Amino acid sequence: MRRLFNTLFYKQQQRTRLQLFSFNYTPTMAAPYHTKIVPVNPLHFQFEQTTHGDDFAEQNAKPVIADPKDQTAIEEAAQLLTAGDAVGIPTETVYGLAANALSADAVAKIFAAKNRPQDNPLIVHVSSLAMLKRILPNNTIPPVYQQVIKHHWPGPLTIIVPTSDLIPTQITCGQPTVAVRFPSHPVARALINQCDFPLAAPSANSSGKPSTTLASHVFDDLKGRIPLILDGGPCNVGVESTVLDGLRNPPAILRPGGVTYESLSSLPGMEGLQVYRKDFIDRALEQAPTTPGMKYRHYSPEAKVILLENAADPHTFERQWKQELEKQEKPVRRLGLLVTSKDTPSVVNHQGVECIPVFMGRGEHPEEVARGVFKGLRDLDTQNVDLIFVQGIPETAEGMAVMNRLRKAASKVIEL
Repeated sequence: MRRLFNTLFYKQQQRTRLQLFSFNYTPTMAAPYHTKIVPVNPLHFQFEQTTHGDDFAEQNAKPVIADPKDQTAIEEAAQLLTAGDAVGIPTETVYGLAANALSADAVAKIFAAKNRPQDNPLIVHVSSLAMLKRILPNNTIPPVYQQVIKHHWPGPLTIIVPTSDLIPTQITCGQPTVAVRFPSHPVARALINQCDFPLAAPSANSSGKPSTTLASHVFDDLKGRIPLILDGGPCNVGVESTVLDGLRNPPAILRPGGVTYESLSSLPGMEGLQVYRKDFIDRALEQAPTTPGMKYRHYSPEAKVILLENAADPHTFERQWKQELEKQEKPVRRLGLLVTSKDTPSVVNHQGVECIPVFMGRGEHPEEVARGVFKGLRDLDTQNVDLIFVQGIPETAEGMAVMNRLRKAASKVIEL
């Protein structure tokens, strides 16, 4: 009965929040910050296991920072986070905009800086299993995730777990669950450990724009809105984390990402694993999502994006984009081509239209494309193209995550 009451309360709270806020809601910003970029070297961070013979010793290892400058940078960021500010941080997936996940006021600064919809939940980041247990009901991790955590944490994987009173409802948007992940990036791990509290951290971009994979991207989007960006270099995964809901029966990937379907489906507890929108659709979940990336259009540059699916062959891709270009009602002066073949010339001209190809990565290596897709969209935006054609890739391994992001970025999707 108590569980039923809590569920009904959360649903009513969600309905009220949806009435109060919309996508165009713009929070009031505080006085502008002077945004500082501070470099940190991930190679200077190591992690020492404090226990031996423990199946989860790696997940509870403690950071050791070799360079005093990096230690000072971590301490400066932690001080800002402790004071309630939001800070740009590197993770292995994309750069995150972090704030204290246990403070409603701090979390509000994330929404304000990004102009993020208030009904779009956040992911909570932890640096140990001990920290995760502290924020869960009865300090208990659902058993279904035991093998998942053992194999894929720390890493680009988010899990859906029951929430507790410690987590502000701004993070969960009133849902009875919360999305949590344990990043593998050494800077993010060390910073969360230094804070000794979990961090809420969506992608560090203006809401709706392509995610940020370089500190310079974060600065372009959020300068003046946050005090500090830790620059840990390029993100080595390049797309957001996989979101896994093991509380569903059967379990489901709600958002594909850096951990692939193939690597999860063979694990104990993941029998019958499904993928959202591929194997099932839940309209109620889309309207009241438990995780980011399900409700709103995302990842879009300023230019219109047309995705050409099943266009791995470069000749097919070229033939199709030329046909589609002729159908455009508005004049196109500069055209962007996001491609998976290095053979494409750096700049070409087609019937008076300047064509600017940008290489994402080799199509047969989806992990390369994942690292290059957001950077490619942003690079073309800086060149002021009017239209972007994107060459789709097969949905195997990381290709599933790439195509998920491209479909959300595209104004039009064409299946060849």
